[in-house]
Amino acid sequence: MAGLCGDGKTRSRRRSWPARQGPQRTERDLPVTSSAQQYEVENSAVDRLVGQVKGEVLLPGDPGYEAELAGFNEIARHRPRLIVAAVHPDDVVAAVRFAGERGLAVGVQATGHGIAAPDEHALLISTRRMNTVAVDPLTRIARVEAGAQWHQVIAAAAYHHLAPLNGSSPLVGVVGYTLGGGLGPLGRQYGYAADHVTRFRIVTADGRHRTVTPEADADLFWAVRGGKGNFGVVTDLEFRLVPVRRLYGGGLYFPGELAAPLLRTWRDWTRRVPESMTSSVALLRLPGLPGVAGHPAGRLAVHVRIAFTGPAEEGERLVRPLRAVGAALADTVREMPYTDVADIHQDPTEPLPYHERNIVLRDLDDAALKRLLEVAGPDADCTDPMVEVRQLGGALSRPPAVPNAVGNRDGAFTLSTLSLPGSPDRVLAPLSGWGTGRRYVNFLAGPDTADAAADCYDERTRARLDRLKDHYDPDNLFRRGHALRPEHD
Repeated sequence: MAGLCGDGKTRSRRRSWPARQGPQRTERDLPVTSSAQQYEVENSAVDRLVGQVKGEVLLPGDPGYEAELAGFNEIARHRPRLIVAAVHPDDVVAAVRFAGERGLAVGVQATGHGIAAPDEHALLISTRRMNTVAVDPLTRIARVEAGAQWHQVIAAAAYHHLAPLNGSSPLVGVVGYTLGGGLGPLGRQYGYAADHVTRFRIVTADGRHRTVTPEADADLFWAVRGGKGNFGVVTDLEFRLVPVRRLYGGGLYFPGELAAPLLRTWRDWTRRVPESMTSSVALLRLPGLPGVAGHPAGRLAVHVRIAFTGPAEEGERLVRPLRAVGAALADTVREMPYTDVADIHQDPTEPLPYHERNIVLRDLDDAALKRLLEVAGPDADCTDPMVEVRQLGGALSRPPAVPNAVGNRDGAFTLSTLSLPGSPDRVLAPLSGWGTGRRYVNFLAGPDTADAAADCYDERTRARLDRLKDHYDPDNLFRRGHALRPEHD
């Protein structure tokens, strides 16, 4: 039988939620003398939580539980003890307090692009319904809620002839992307998305809903911008927009046989281009290429991605050496409105399972290029659908006006891979000798990356993050995802 709660939501009165795992216990737990009694206590607590939130509370087996867990990356799936489908910041406050009182880990999902270890025996806060976006054209500030996606911000900003520092895919969540740094098509000119954050609100482990600015909670303002979800649940975020209406951008697709001369030409070319040019090269082995009819499935193609904010005539001149390498399979580079920015990378739009891994390179000399071609070029036994080299430098290498925890400002390139489920790394390890020893946290996804946060920061930054973690989350409530202190620590 279903009992009707005071707000009209339903919850089975007698149905028990999964038994607690491990020895956690708090003084708020009522004494129990049997498993049945413990289930009743927890069931009563869930009923109270239902009455405290405006969104839904879902347990395993409830209608909507499985659908709520669906994310873009299908490499893993959360199996939490309960889900709070938040529609208001107060729902997040109630969920964090509920979890803290019971020693439950807290996970967060908006779009599910960057999933690491699945959340089992945890409380998952789903933020996708909290998705409002507002743009103030006078201050050039955007305010977004926790579940907003980049395509919403791109459209809202374009109406005022502005642009955000979004990533390659417009379907990625704004907040998670920004908290990891945010490396996008305008990065070399404007820096990381996190560099432009002006204010956010966050629910910390003590259940407080804090407004954080450079003046208020300055340490937290530093840590969260780059420290991902290790310090709480961000409910809304404000950041500066940039005055970009149009781009000279798109993609050049070449046959795999041109990989060697193209990579050398592109590497040399990156040393000369201005900061207003952001680019990358991807070695693709896909079922099909966008706009290229008849390209054999799985055959290597090379995709050069171009984003230039200067005049189209100058962009055409700058790109000429790349076009001269050989006959392209397709050429989509053109002047475009910023609202077409997704055409540059042509990221997938439908969910799929993949591992995402990366290292940051200090250099890409001839020996590094030779090794890269050996492990991922046309003659390599490589099955990764994508191996990408992305140029850093420019504004990405400079500290922001207000310092933050974003790492890798000394890197020259990122080298990242998208791999099929179960595929081991065959590309990054052979190139590690050219690496800085660190990784970029936003280019990590899959269960094998859950412990990778330790590799994303230099020693000084990591030490400060650890001190602030002790202060703001001493019980390690936020230990899911790419955690500073994973659960098994």
